[in-house]
Amino acid sequence: MSKRTWALIAALLVSLIYGVSFTIAKDVMPTYVKPYGFIILRVLGATILFWAIAFMGPKEKIQLKDFPRIIAAAFFGVALNMLTFFKGLSFTSPISAAVIMVTTPIIVLILSAIIIKEKIKLRKILGILLGLFGTGFLILYGKSIGNATNASLGNLLVFINAVSYAFYLIVVKKLMDKYNAFTFVKWIYSFGLLMVLPFGWSEYQEIQWATIPMPILWEIGFVVVFTTFFTYLFNLVSMRELKPTTVAVFIYLQPLFATVFAIGLGKDELTLVKIVSAVLIFVGVYLVTQKVKTNY
Repeated sequence: MSKRTWALIAALLVSLIYGVSFTIAKDVMPTYVKPYGFIILRVLGATILFWAIAFMGPKEKIQLKDFPRIIAAAFFGVALNMLTFFKGLSFTSPISAAVIMVTTPIIVLILSAIIIKEKIKLRKILGILLGLFGTGFLILYGKSIGNATNASLGNLLVFINAVSYAFYLIVVKKLMDKYNAFTFVKWIYSFGLLMVLPFGWSEYQEIQWATIPMPILWEIGFVVVFTTFFTYLFNLVSMRELKPTTVAVFIYLQPLFATVFAIGLGKDELTLVKIVSAVLIFVGVYLVTQKVKTNY
């Protein structure tokens, strides 16, 4: 298989893990671990794992001039990204948050054109719009908006999260082009941990480990190891070969996988709307990821 194929598989796995994690994380929060305390668990666990496997990478030394970019990646990809999403979700409804999150590929498309002067082909724009319609249709149809204590603030914070992730995809691309992922990812999470500690330390201290059932502990482990550690690695693998706009469009698959997982557990049912949404999403992703001439 080509490097590009491996990159597309890695991006697909990220969406699959995130899709499953929506259901798993809800079992943990806020009953056993509060949101910001969970962020500390995720970032601390991933930081330890990244430092533990750092020896697997080549012996590279990061140039001092690249540390500001690493700190920026930590801010946009770890700290601001996680903190605004969790806080925003506490103010608005999950459905509203999910709808706003799928604007990320559009934001990446605009920022890529402005910042890194990426030439955007009509095929890619059409694919992103198809995915957007399919995802919005899937999330909104037949669902109530739900309770929201401060929807305006919550929606704004989730939108900031989406913009933050878009900036991260563009910022980290330059690092991927220069270094092996093992060289800098441990530093991104180390700086990210320092940034989130002031916000989540008190909630982290409140965790009553002795009262947490074993199944919930396994779910916490899944979120730390798979949803945080492996997804970050897979994202970096995909970023090495693919443009930020291509990686971002895989976000459309997350609610689709979440729905399939829920149907599998008997918590949702298959309808014509879900089938039509799935077709729109897959066609959109295909159009964006299809290699034409010298696009990549």
